[in-house]
Amino acid sequence: MPEPDTALYRRWLTTAIEEAEAGLAEGGIPIGAALIGRGGEVLGRGHNRRVQDDDPSVHGETAAFRNAGRQRSYAGTTMVTTLSPCWYCSGLIRQFGISRVVIGEAETFSGGHPWLAENGVEVVLLDDARCVGMMSGFIAARPELWNEDIGREGDA
Repeated sequence: MPEPDTALYRRWLTTAIEEAEAGLAEGGIPIGAALIGRGGEVLGRGHNRRVQDDDPSVHGETAAFRNAGRQRSYAGTTMVTTLSPCWYCSGLIRQFGISRVVIGEAETFSGGHPWLAENGVEVVLLDDARCVGMMSGFIAARPELWNEDIGREGDA
């Protein structure tokens, strides 16, 4: 397997970070994502909108996926996300055969990315300090909303 192009992945991550910052500015959860095409173009981008839309299914990855519209195939595409994808979003990545996931960080939350790797998805974990700082700050400021988002009712 060739060496990952970390500089390129960090550029793509900037798009996801912009989305996460937009979500935070709207009063939502700061998780952003982008679906990148085989040629490196942004097919779709989005952020977690479960608070803004009162819809628990609108995660960053699902918003980016929806905004990309129909694709004949997802082979060769990359999902870039600021945070390790939860099981719901990991399932979406596997279901549609997205080839690679680039993750900003998995320190504040570690979702299904090991499972994705075990099942043939290329996983690139960047350990990006901007992503860690944004989520750490959000979790400290809004623990009840974060626990709701990850299904930990009653934890604070």
